[in-house]
Amino acid sequence: MNDMTGVSFLPLGGTGEIGMNLNLYRQGETWLAVDCGIGFSGNDTPEAEIILPDPVFIAERRDRLAGLVVTHAHEDHLGAIAHLWPQLGCPVYVTPFAAAVLRRKLGEAGLLQQVPIHVIAPGSAFTVGPFDLRFVSVTHSVPESQSLVLRTPQGIIVHTGDWKIDPDPQVGPPTDLETFAELGREGVLAMVCDSTNVRTEGPSASEADVRREMTRLIASLEGRIAVTCFASNVARVETLAMAAKAAGRRVAVVGRSLRNLEVAARECGYLSDVPHFLSEQDANSIPDNQILLIVTGSQGEPRSALSRIAADTHPNIALGEGDTVIYSSRMIPGNEQAVIQVQDSLTRRGVHVITDKDHLVHVSGHATGGDVRKLYDLVRPRFLIPVHGEWRHLTANAAIAQELNIEPVLLEDGDILDIRADGVEIGDTAPTGRLVLDGGRILPMNGGVLSARRRMLFNGMVLGSFAVDEEGYLIGDPKVSAPGLLDADDPETQRVTEEFGNALDEIPDELRENDATFREAAKTALRRALGRKLQKRPLVDVHLLRV
Repeated sequence: MNDMTGVSFLPLGGTGEIGMNLNLYRQGETWLAVDCGIGFSGNDTPEAEIILPDPVFIAERRDRLAGLVVTHAHEDHLGAIAHLWPQLGCPVYVTPFAAAVLRRKLGEAGLLQQVPIHVIAPGSAFTVGPFDLRFVSVTHSVPESQSLVLRTPQGIIVHTGDWKIDPDPQVGPPTDLETFAELGREGVLAMVCDSTNVRTEGPSASEADVRREMTRLIASLEGRIAVTCFASNVARVETLAMAAKAAGRRVAVVGRSLRNLEVAARECGYLSDVPHFLSEQDANSIPDNQILLIVTGSQGEPRSALSRIAADTHPNIALGEGDTVIYSSRMIPGNEQAVIQVQDSLTRRGVHVITDKDHLVHVSGHATGGDVRKLYDLVRPRFLIPVHGEWRHLTANAAIAQELNIEPVLLEDGDILDIRADGVEIGDTAPTGRLVLDGGRILPMNGGVLSARRRMLFNGMVLGSFAVDEEGYLIGDPKVSAPGLLDADDPETQRVTEEFGNALDEIPDELRENDATFREAAKTALRRALGRKLQKRPLVDVHLLRV
């Protein structure tokens, strides 16, 4: 990788899964990062809530990292910047709307004055170190989404970001197909393309269709109406505001991310034709038939506004018999159980739940198979690198490319693809991994803390406590606590406690002199007392008090 004209592509997150996008390009000796996002935990990671890509590879080369370019303002593309930037230490290049969102996140992290932010107008050309770059405007479910064009010594590379084809997107311009066609006529060496919705056949449905259906639906409903959608979908928020206005309803937003979205959108000139939204406190002064609530929590997040409303624990908003909740969003894979649980709780309260299976209340912001074919016909890249999706999405994208005589290259996170005018080759691999945002800490997914938490989740934990005299002999009886495994009044708890005490008495004298060796011997004694009867391997720990 020392060829000064060489170009490489390296995905560190987002290949083979939905979130956590972090991509690297190398030109000569210099690196460029594209996007830096978070993922949310699913059923396979109950011990974590927010997941980050591990940037160790590029953090070790930060002196050669020219910058980070953000394609759009979704959490899975910029949500990790405030957490990982101290390891990267590079300038960040964003459009105005993404800058407005990012600045709030950096402010909360205390990094706003440290991070150099360069605001780039949509569709503009710019340079980052040796990289000759250009944004191309595309339609997605957030304003100012951009594809990125890299002009390299080996040829043109197009990084699509998230996109779709929608002739009437309601907010922002349609995808700039003419510029893509111009690139195609010029000749494109490789395209790195979003795969999330490629298994859906035909062209994408339009946000205009959702606006028409939502206007009709909201006008037909009685009682309170709550609609949940992705907070960053400004076009959808505007659609809901327009539909509410047509039905004679005021709009209130419920949830912090929606309030932040409104501020960022209005700051950048969006929602200019929409009256300012009411607060959730103000909503209670409006008659039920005259209010529409836009609520966070479409993915069943436990602490979200909608989850608390469903559990009747929200401090300001209540829904019940005769009210309606509309899910104007898709269910992200892995969140099915959480979403269904919230919907079930709402239904128990007498709330009517409407989803996209009932009415056209949502369209995807990602390109369908039909969109992808159309773009490939225009751009005609020699090589196609599918990214951003689970493996079934990547292979479906690759199959479309093959149909059109485009050579697909399937990568795993960490594969370093060398891209040359005469071909492509996986030349090396980089270390990859997942980090977990745990409160204010960043922890390795496979580190001791998370491993212990996983073990406790499935096998429980047993804690033994005992006091000894100066010579290390028991004073009184030990105590055994096994939360999530044994109840305090369970006869098995009494048996384990007695056997633990007997085992402590049998520990050799030479192990009692040092607290560290005594604790290890006591852990072994507690494991022996637990035996095989529980058919579990709980996390075992002891507290020793020397009197």
